[in-house]
Amino acid sequence: MASTILSEYLTQATGVRTLRRCAAALWLLPMLAFGDDSLAGRLQQVREMVRFMPEQALQQLQVMQGDIATAPTAQRADFLSYYSSAERSIGNLQQSLVLADRLVAFGKEQKDDITLVKGLIARANAQYMLEQLAAAHATSFEAERIARTTGNPDVLVAATIVAGQSYQEQGNYPLALARLQSAVDMARKIEGDQGPLANALYGLVMLYVNMRQLDKASDTQREAMAIARAMGTPGRVAAALSNEYGLAIELKDFKRARRALFEGLALEKSIGARQMMATTLVNLSDSYLKEHKYHEAQTYASQALKASIDVNSNNDIATARINLGQAYLGQGRVSEGKQQFEMGLATYEKQGDKPELQAVLLEYGGALEHAGDYKAAVDAYHRERRISSEMFAEQRQKAVLDLQQKYDTEKKQQQIEALRQENRVKGAELDNRRLQQRIWWLLAVVFALVSAIVGLLYRKVRHANAKLEEKNLELKQQSSLDPLTMLYNRRHFQDFMRTDVRAGDDERRNLADDTVGAMFLLDVDHFKNVNDTFGHAAGDAVLKMIAQSLRVALRETDMIVRWGGEEFLAFLPAVSRNGLDEVARRILYSISSQSLEYQGTVIPVNVSVGFAPFPLAPGGVAISWERAVNLVDMALYLAKSHGRNRAYGVRGFAKFGQTTMEAIEQNLEQAWRDGFVDMSVVLGGAAGEPPPPEATPDQAVPSNVVPLKSRRH
Repeated sequence: MASTILSEYLTQATGVRTLRRCAAALWLLPMLAFGDDSLAGRLQQVREMVRFMPEQALQQLQVMQGDIATAPTAQRADFLSYYSSAERSIGNLQQSLVLADRLVAFGKEQKDDITLVKGLIARANAQYMLEQLAAAHATSFEAERIARTTGNPDVLVAATIVAGQSYQEQGNYPLALARLQSAVDMARKIEGDQGPLANALYGLVMLYVNMRQLDKASDTQREAMAIARAMGTPGRVAAALSNEYGLAIELKDFKRARRALFEGLALEKSIGARQMMATTLVNLSDSYLKEHKYHEAQTYASQALKASIDVNSNNDIATARINLGQAYLGQGRVSEGKQQFEMGLATYEKQGDKPELQAVLLEYGGALEHAGDYKAAVDAYHRERRISSEMFAEQRQKAVLDLQQKYDTEKKQQQIEALRQENRVKGAELDNRRLQQRIWWLLAVVFALVSAIVGLLYRKVRHANAKLEEKNLELKQQSSLDPLTMLYNRRHFQDFMRTDVRAGDDERRNLADDTVGAMFLLDVDHFKNVNDTFGHAAGDAVLKMIAQSLRVALRETDMIVRWGGEEFLAFLPAVSRNGLDEVARRILYSISSQSLEYQGTVIPVNVSVGFAPFPLAPGGVAISWERAVNLVDMALYLAKSHGRNRAYGVRGFAKFGQTTMEAIEQNLEQAWRDGFVDMSVVLGGAAGEPPPPEATPDQAVPSNVVPLKSRRH
């Protein structure tokens, strides 16, 4: 059976391999015991090569594959584990998962829990790299549970580290800390091999960094670095220096970060770890970008691009191009910078990596804005917004599908139970007929029994129908609400505007009436900085705080919508036409006056707002609500581009016979300046400040600001 497993996966392991961006989770390889025979010695050498030179490791594994079929169980397990890790290291993730699954099957076949745990760890690592996080976490926890029964300290340390990292990825820092500290304590008791202790310390360092406990991270890193240097393996030291770089970046100590990178680069060159060299060069260029040293960043980004192309590392190539593009833009070389950025973005678009694509587009827009190419910057922000909307829609669709699946399962169970009841009824009827034929005097008793059964079934059917109606209502409610903020979602608002009778009545209302509807579109200022600095849990807390502030600032009759990402939309069905500025001011101050404390740090929160009455009727013809939202969105971007923490509102139109709605939508700011659009500007402020005076167009728009083009949905 073992030889069959090996022949099957070796046949599948010869396809084209793609490379990934970084060597995450490589150090989670199981620590294995070896014999003294030559095959065991070669496996020991491959074990170190897998970490730092995966391509060379694959070559060695292919050479020894003929000797594996007759090797002992432990060595066959090692072979499969190393093969899976090497494939994962070079980015061949699906093949890595196939090999891990075969190692799991081999462990179950041999009834060997140690081999089974190694296979589960390999599977969890492959699932993590494939972004199957829920599956990876479940596999990690299963590996830890089984490892506790093996009595093998090396395997138990490795499984505990993987479980700790899974809790860390779930945001459960207390359990993550308990697991990783336990792994360190167990590893200290292992004699003769400091590898498990080094691995546990590496994981603990990164956890402390994520928890923002940088003093503890520094202490742990010093111990990890000392152990790596004591082991005397260049690859181990290079891996420890990579952690040193990450910690130094968090501490804003860029000189220390670059010292670690340069030392690591020298060690990587000494052992020929070309993939690690490419990643280190990418990090070097990124470290210079963080200090706006664009010339040095260009130098190392160019070297990183060449090194990544040499090893065919697609993700490193994409990152090097993006860093190179940012360096060019920082030097004012706009055309070259845009070309490199677009080539890097093409890789993420091809891979369908939407979270990475969204983050890079935000960097792209910021770099273009800094270079003065505002039109291209807005285009980049538009692309990012589309990606954000797609991701939001996909998450909502997944939630609806999960709920529908749960509903379908319960419905099938109800149907099965109904069939069982039906069979019971038929059996009872047959028995009654036999009794009628044999004993007539029991007819009355039998009739009463049947009546009781029918009544019971009727009550059960009514109960099932009530449950079904309750589930339908629950499904409808969940499909209309955003799960994070419990506000209405975009789909609910779109359905409302398409079907609600009042929306049609508004378009036919006398436009001179002092009571109007209104739309307010909000966007959180510097939201990416909150996520980057404090983590996505802090970003979620900001969004929930804003949702609560809007509930307080607006009326119960007003519809508040989570429009997507960090955007909110408020639809006011009835408000004084002259009171829109006051509503905008109330929104700005209700949010900026709140203070969000997160992990001991106060996070200031402001928003930018675009607003307009609804309906809008330029030239006496009402425009659609979609077009009105687009106009409000353009007003929001004017608020963003002119300083943030303010609101821009469209009041109405003038001299409409001299222009068109299409021209206004092409450049709202220019139309304002030309007198075709009447706008108001409301400035925000900190808590306790009195509302500022209303600004005129000339006061609100600096003369050096380039007009922004309209955003298209």
